[in-house]
Amino acid sequence: MMKTYVTITFSSEGSKPSEVERRLFGIGLQAIQGRYDFVYEWERDPSMSDVMDLLDRIQEVLRGTEVFFSIETL
Repeated sequence: MMKTYVTITFSSEGSKPSEVERRLFGIGLQAIQGRYDFVYEWERDPSMSDVMDLLDRIQEVLRGTEVFFSIETL
């Protein structure tokens, strides 16, 4: 099963990490420790459109938090 991993870069001028975590939990991501900060576990192998939809949702919930994110889908 494929997973999308998310890495967050925080700003001292942005939202608290706990607020970012709460927002990402709200769209189905889970916090993890290690190389990545969060993971989304797909129920089936995603199409490129599925991944783009997830990216849109992540961007939408993080809007205004002044954090940057990057993803890797494996």
